[in-house]
Amino acid sequence: AAALQRLREVFDVEELPPDFLPHKKPPQFMVDLFYKVAYANGITRAPGLLEGDVVRSFEDRVHVDQYRFYFDISAMEKGEQMLKAEFRVFKLKKTHVSSRSDVKHFCKVEVYEVLESGSKPQRKHLVASRLLSVYTEGWEVFNVTQTVSKWVRNNSSNHGFLITTTHTFSNRIEHNLIKFAKSQGPLQDSRNALLVLFTNSNKRRSSSFTNPAKNDAETQIIGNSNASMSRRPRAAAVPSAKSQVTACHRRELYVDFRAIGWSGWIIHPSGYNAFYCRGSCLFPLGENLNATNHATVQSIVHTLKLSQDVSTPCCVPDELKSLNLLYFDDKENVVLKNYKDMVATRCGCH
Repeated sequence: AAALQRLREVFDVEELPPDFLPHKKPPQFMVDLFYKVAYANGITRAPGLLEGDVVRSFEDRVHVDQYRFYFDISAMEKGEQMLKAEFRVFKLKKTHVSSRSDVKHFCKVEVYEVLESGSKPQRKHLVASRLLSVYTEGWEVFNVTQTVSKWVRNNSSNHGFLITTTHTFSNRIEHNLIKFAKSQGPLQDSRNALLVLFTNSNKRRSSSFTNPAKNDAETQIIGNSNASMSRRPRAAAVPSAKSQVTACHRRELYVDFRAIGWSGWIIHPSGYNAFYCRGSCLFPLGENLNATNHATVQSIVHTLKLSQDVSTPCCVPDELKSLNLLYFDDKENVVLKNYKDMVATRCGCH
């Protein structure tokens, strides 16, 4: 129990969410984002692809009003720093094509922040506007960072968004001719509106090791646990069985979320290879052992028995990669989170 509690702390999970899978489907945008920043095994493709280290998605909770949208953002953690907020809505295609010559093919779409719920007429503040084609469909993304920042500071000020559409004819104006995709009650629509927040958790500890000189070849990740040694950049070679002592090298350490009991809320990956380092660091330390100058001197002092208290250097990770998890939180929101220093990509004597 203590070990699992410590594991929850590492993954920053205070309370385990219920098993939402497989009855709930994550937004496709979040799944696509996961594969953009990570390999299928969760390892980060390249640094800097993600803005911040957490992406939170909130689905629209209004199913009755076609043009009103509300997102419960109370799952935001204390101290979490918001960097950017996107309001994503799927505009549906207008099926009826008018033959009238005075019909314009563009309409004006305006996004408002609702200032008071229940007030008539509705008090609102314009956040964004643009012209859209009436006869096309697809995702529209509005930057709502300033508005949502206010909601994060004061959750009671969150009354949601209102969209109005204005279609101008030669002699009159018509409102709300076009529609946006919405989930109808329990029926989930993959095109349901989303509020996506890019944040910094400010909880992740900085890297505890200094990374030796990096090059592109060294940052290559082993996606397959059975990859040949040639694909492992500068990894310490495993000696033959004839050797009495095994030199420092990297070994597999698979963390299976199913075995831990977390598979009901983690969407991707189902597990990952953390790897660990094992073996001795005896003199002489070969170049393939990635030894520091300090470790080399320590191994010499140990070999010459110049001090009784000096042991051999330790075989430890000297290059680590981050891991990405896509999961449901306890309020059924889908979260993409990046965890630093989770996968040992190289071992060395230190």
